[in-house]
Parts: sequence; structure tokens; C-alpha cells
Amino acid sequence: MTRVVELPGAEDLAAAEHAVREVLSPTPVVEALGMWLKVETVQPTGSFKVRGGVAALAARPSGSRVVTASAGNHGLGVAYAAAKLRRAATVVVPETASGVKVERLRSYPVELVQVGDGYDAAEAHALSLDGEYVSAYNDPHVIAGQRTLAVELGEQLSGPLTVAVPVGGGGLVSGVGLWAADRDDVRVVGVEVAASRAVSAAVAAGRVVDAELCPTLADGMAGGLEPGSVTVDIAARHVDAFVAVDEVELRVAMRALAFEAGLIAEGAGAAATAAVLAGRVADDRPGARVVAVVSGRNVTRDALLDVLSS
Repeated sequence: MTRVVELPGAEDLAAAEHAVREVLSPTPVVEALGMWLKVETVQPTGSFKVRGGVAALAARPSGSRVVTASAGNHGLGVAYAAAKLRRAATVVVPETASGVKVERLRSYPVELVQVGDGYDAAEAHALSLDGEYVSAYNDPHVIAGQRTLAVELGEQLSGPLTVAVPVGGGGLVSGVGLWAADRDDVRVVGVEVAASRAVSAAVAAGRVVDAELCPTLADGMAGGLEPGSVTVDIAARHVDAFVAVDEVELRVAMRALAFEAGLIAEGAGAAATAAVLAGRVADDRPGARVVAVVSGRNVTRDALLDVLSS
């Protein structure tokens, strides 16, 4: 059954800005690697996803229980928000979820459930549980929360800007797109991994379609879309282009961020940087700046050592 999810309205956007400013500090923008980097790796959970978690749980009444599915980072965001805002939460992750993310989830006072061999299975199980479901991307408050990243960026850098945004389910790129809709000097480029291009396939088809999904270092960007996801419509209207990066390019970007910018990023966190380094995102407007969102740092020690030593 397709859930009916509303688009975020003006009140949702304002409430999300207030909630995020109350709980989270702004993240920095630094110049490195021939671009500007919006560094979300310094968030308390290591990922931008905490923005959506805070906004979504702040919008729920005290005493309610929320249920969510996650590849890891959204679950951490919801768990952090639940602890800060005193909400009850159940987080469902795949049995294949990153070990470092699962270990960190266990440190929060939430109910943790591991089920299935991928995000889609975890999401299906979460939707069957009692509680108010908070999607990692298909939720107006989550999208409004992710938009706060762009609000901060607009306060930190003047335009013109081209913002490269990693895309999994489309919550972040939808939020950035909604912000950019009010700016005629901002372009938004969605960056997918070649192994998982669900959002661009849905935008091209005008609806959610089955997309080929393959294993990827960017585990946080892997998976299909919930039928009827509002991120498809938002992305179709407010994202200027989609590009994709491959596994080698992800590894190159992770090494460049570590050795040249001093930033540890997981595969998904390095995707936008990878697209810029590969020449797929540029802006030749006079005075324009290209910004890559470094969206998360939660990579396992073994995976990081493998990438950095190769």
C-alpha cells in the first residue's frame, strides 16, 4: 500500500529551522581540493542525517513512539534526537548494516532491530511495526530538516553557487532543492553512485520504478524508493541535473579528503566530492563557487584502511 505523504510546507520549514538551531551547531564550510566543502562529518552522529531526525522528532508529540528504517546514519540521527527530545524510538537496520553504525546505535536508548539483507527489507519490516513511521527521506519534516544544511550554506557563502549533493533516497537533495528554488543564483546537482540510481530513474520515468541495485562502498546511498515518495516530485522540479560516480572514484575522493583536506569520509560522504574531482560538476559563471556536501564519516576501520592503503 502506498503511503500518502505531504510535501513540506512553509510552517514545516520554519519549525525545522527552529528545532535544528536549538539542538545542533552550524557545520563549517572549508575551501579544499579546488572546491568548497560543507563538512557534515562534525555532526554529533557523524552525518547530516541528524538534521532530519531532530526536525522529525521535534514535530511529533511528547510520549509518541516513532519507528524508522535506516542503513545506519538516519537511525543514528533519530536515536540522537530521541535522546535529546525524550521520545521513544525503534530503529530497524539491515543485518548487513555497517558494523560501526550498529555499534554506535547500541549506545543510544532506543529499540534496535536488525532484519533483512538490505535497506528495502528493513524498510518493509519497519512499516509493519506499531508506531509513527519516520522515513529516512519520504517525510516532510525530515526533508525540512535536511534543508537546514542549505540555509546555513546560504549564510556562509554568497552566490552564485553550484551545490553537489549526494543522493540515496533524495531527502537531502530535496531539501537543498527547496532552498535553491528561492535563489536564482544557485544550481543543484544530485550525485548518485552508479550502483544505485533509484532517484534519477524515478525522475526520468515520472514515478518510482525498479532500478538495478549493486553492492557499493557508499552503503548509505544504496537501496530503492518507497512507492509514491515525494522526493521524486521535488527532485524533478528543483534539481538541475543528476550525475553518477563509480567505486574507483569514491575511493579516490576518500583518499583525497583524508590526505589533502584532513577529513575522514565514508563512501556516501565522499560521493559529491568525487563527482567534482571527476569533472562532472562545474560552474563557469563569473565568480561562481562549487560546493560539495561531505555528508558523513561513519566508515568501518577495515574499509577505511583498505581505501587509504590502496
